[in-house]
Amino acid sequence: MIQSVLFVCLGNICRSPMAEGVFRALAKREGLDLVIDSAATGDWHTGDAPYPPAIEAAAARGYDISGQRARQVKPADFTRFDLVLAMDGSNLSNLQALRPEGGTEPKLFLDYAPETGRDAVPDPYYTRDFDEALDLVEAGAAGLLKAIRGQAPD
Repeated sequence: MIQSVLFVCLGNICRSPMAEGVFRALAKREGLDLVIDSAATGDWHTGDAPYPPAIEAAAARGYDISGQRARQVKPADFTRFDLVLAMDGSNLSNLQALRPEGGTEPKLFLDYAPETGRDAVPDPYYTRDFDEALDLVEAGAAGLLKAIRGQAPD
């Protein structure tokens, strides 16, 4: 049974904080008591708030991510979390290299949104398209919720 989810991107200032915020809101609405967090594979933004345009884009859709702070993935995360979800293939590879023996096998977040035809949430820090990133995050979060609810295979 899935009780904890970690969303991971490169810096933990755009995609994974948005995923954490969106999924936290969905879980709360559905009355699910889950541990939900986000982290980075890199360490250069540790302690920083999400990127201001990410905060603004999320807020425009009703998600408050302003209180989150970036952190780097730790080996303990692979035993603490039932799901470790990467925003793209590069982060998935980094997570696989970090995963200790017996730890949770990381997956791609958009595996939960096959209808998008995408395997990665493009990094809006570089693309500047925060709406596209949020569209994909919302699709992935909805699919993940269905999987947790047992409505789709995980």
